Amino acid sequence: MEQYRKSPRARFLDYNGGEYFVTICTHERKHYFGKIVDGEMILSKIGNFVDVQLRRSGEFSEHISVPIYVVMPNHIHLIVSIGGPSPDSGDPKFLPTPGDKGFEQRTPNPNLRADSMCQRHIPMLSKYISSLKGAVTKFAKSSGCEFCWQSRFHDHFIRGPKDRSFITEYILNNVAKWHDDCFNDDEV
Repeated sequence: MEQYRKSPRARFLDYNGGEYFVTICTHERKHYFGKIVDGEMILSKIGNFVDVQLRRSGEFSEHISVPIYVVMPNHIHLIVSIGGPSPDSGDPKFLPTPGDKGFEQRTPNPNLRADSMCQRHIPMLSKYISSLKGAVTKFAKSSGCEFCWQSRFHDHFIRGPKDRSFITEYILNNVAKWHDDCFNDDEV
């Protein structure tokens, strides 16, 4: 019997519209992307590639943009904006509810889907993050660089201007506050 892990995504969001604060870490928080020296992030070869990929996010889809991000030594923070339904648009597809086909198709386990023969719904946010992680992994492999991502990623739905402002400030100040960062495992 195949093992299925529970999705960490919120079942009340369809992840096809709105803005999300996303954090993606490297495996075992290794410093693959560079280092911080005197309050400045010095990007490695892989770190530079990540930076370019984030700036080119619109090439993935016309509905995806990354208006703000920071590449840190062992993780990246970004705001991913997905054009499409949003809570403010009044689009009923934004919040699937039990009984909706999209709601049941979110599970990776076909036995738990309303129609076990139906393909799994993969949200736009997950597709974009998977594409980004895949491109970086492929680049590292072709460049002969050691590299590995932590599985999965963390997301937070941005709930309005105040929430977005707080997150933007956090991202912009991340390098300056590296010494206090929970992802900083440097020996002091």
